[in-house]
Amino acid sequence: MENPNCLIIAGEKSGEEHAISFFDDISKDCNKLEFWGVGGELLKERGVSLLYHLKDFSSWGFSEVIFKIPFYKKALEKMESEVERRGTKVAILIDFQDFNLRLAKRLSKKGVKILYYVAPQAWAWKPWRAKALEKAVHTLFTIIPFEKKWFNDRGVKRVYGVNHPVYLTYKDELSSELPERSFESMQKEINLLILPGSRNFEVKNLLPEYIKSLKHLRKNRKVRALLVKSPNVDERLYQPFLEYFDEVFPDTSLTTALKKAHLCLAASGTVTLACSLFEVPTIVCYKTSLLNEFIFYTFVNYEGFISLANIVHEEEVFPEFIQERVDQTNLNNQLELWSTNREVYTSLKSKLKQTKEMLKGDGSNPGLYMAAVINEAYSNKRALD
Repeated sequence: MENPNCLIIAGEKSGEEHAISFFDDISKDCNKLEFWGVGGELLKERGVSLLYHLKDFSSWGFSEVIFKIPFYKKALEKMESEVERRGTKVAILIDFQDFNLRLAKRLSKKGVKILYYVAPQAWAWKPWRAKALEKAVHTLFTIIPFEKKWFNDRGVKRVYGVNHPVYLTYKDELSSELPERSFESMQKEINLLILPGSRNFEVKNLLPEYIKSLKHLRKNRKVRALLVKSPNVDERLYQPFLEYFDEVFPDTSLTTALKKAHLCLAASGTVTLACSLFEVPTIVCYKTSLLNEFIFYTFVNYEGFISLANIVHEEEVFPEFIQERVDQTNLNNQLELWSTNREVYTSLKSKLKQTKEMLKGDGSNPGLYMAAVINEAYSNKRALD
């Protein structure tokens, strides 16, 4: 019999963080299972044999992906041949939609059971992916409330709703009552949190605009400015603006900053969901290169929300400003509205209180479920004990 093994693909840092949330539960129930595939240092520390490190595997934006197509093509072929050589029966594919869906199609034809963790946002664009998932995937895991029904309705039979990873990250801190941060306290001093992103291009494009809004707000109000820096960003991009901040936090102290904040200016990304969980009214912005903008609007048929907070709530709880709409009129008017209109501010805070419940799955433990599928695939649980 083949050595029990499982392919795992976490091609981005967020994917690796997903993997860590269930990896230990699989290992406990399958303690002789060998893992191999794509990941970073966290998975490597847990004994995963890496064919590729995620720092070499991941890419950002359409233009960067185009240049890496030959690399991904070779990687697909290598994964397929390794599956055959190792006799792999189960693959856990995490996010990384384009690559993983192609790999799922190839491997499912060889009888490999595909556990696809966090469904691709087919409801946003490329809805035909639901049909592809129906054919290729053993089980699809979803993290956004409406997704389970959406995929079920389109023929995907095994769909499990799981706790959103962002909720799991902050679950312990959210178990106690959050600081008040009332509208009244904001009239004395506004705590304005600035989250300009975790990539160089985000900070380069957004931080100067956010500083302009901070300076405008300070003309008539007392403002305490808070900044969270990312270790992935070149320090030189922050340097010219540090004098405007009263407190600067590393990304490991994000929750400390969120608990202090009355208002926030943020780059679009997972962090907007954290803002929603910690009940911080947030303006979400996104600015990318002209090439990426052209490709997106030309080839992607999506007109929905970009912010995860809005996607989860299925309404615009956070204002979104994209590309040329990231301007001072829009930012300043919104900050002014929240800081002067008690009804608008408190109404939004009430909506944000619902976020925590919306991000809870249907009670299943994904790690234990995956372990059961792996045990079944190798026919005999004793082989893994």
